[in-house]
Amino acid sequence: MKLSRTRILVECAILLSFATVLSLFKIVDLPYGGSVTVASMLPVVVIAYRHGLGYGLLSGTIYGIVQQLLGLKTLSYVTTWQSVVAVILLDYVVAFMVIGLAGIFRKRIGNQAAAMTLGALLACVLRYACHVISGATVWAGLSIPTAGAIAYSFAYNATYMIPETIVLVIAAYYIGSSLDFRTEQPVRIIRRKTGLAATVFMILGGFLLAAALIYDVAAVFGKLQNAETGEWYPEGLAQVAWPAVAIVTAVGAAAAIVFFVLAAKKRKEAA
Repeated sequence: MKLSRTRILVECAILLSFATVLSLFKIVDLPYGGSVTVASMLPVVVIAYRHGLGYGLLSGTIYGIVQQLLGLKTLSYVTTWQSVVAVILLDYVVAFMVIGLAGIFRKRIGNQAAAMTLGALLACVLRYACHVISGATVWAGLSIPTAGAIAYSFAYNATYMIPETIVLVIAAYYIGSSLDFRTEQPVRIIRRKTGLAATVFMILGGFLLAAALIYDVAAVFGKLQNAETGEWYPEGLAQVAWPAVAIVTAVGAAAAIVFFVLAAKKRKEAA
């Protein structure tokens, strides 16, 4: 596949526009930073897979800058210029630039859906690492308690990055199974009905698991900090409806496992 640079840049611009729009549709928007979106990173994953790491990293960087501009309010919570630079780099520029690495498996894995899925997973893990480092350093003493800042940063950032990862991985697998991005013009991949059924089961399972995790985020972390002052409030754990959290988590996990097993069965039948 040989495309002109102009066409590639136009494709990147269009996909980045889609990514920005998707980032505005938030399933969950945590009051202390972080959100779960409708697979807003997927267009950048497509760019990285279709056009390579160079265009992927560039697009990820531009996307991070756009996200920073949309979240300028974040900078009002830090006081020094060093903190401002650290937030811009760790929470935005670098955190979204690494999405450009999602195309790294294209030449290593022949199956497009698998390559895009693993690439999306890698991008989420690297982005999560950036947010954890930022939380344990810049935000310690601000929105994250100084005592146990690393542990809290790991836990807090996981509450939105895990559901975000699940949504993105499912979306990457689906689109990677539906459209062939290795051709000059993306074309639809014809799948057998059993393959389609397996994909549907995978999506349903992932959706239920993500929904349970999102509920847990809102139910637990909504009680741990004062939304107005940002003060850490560990006593709020006593106010969490733990029976409801346990039931939702158990039901979501059990239902997801059932759908994943059904998906595996359908794939085996299609083989």
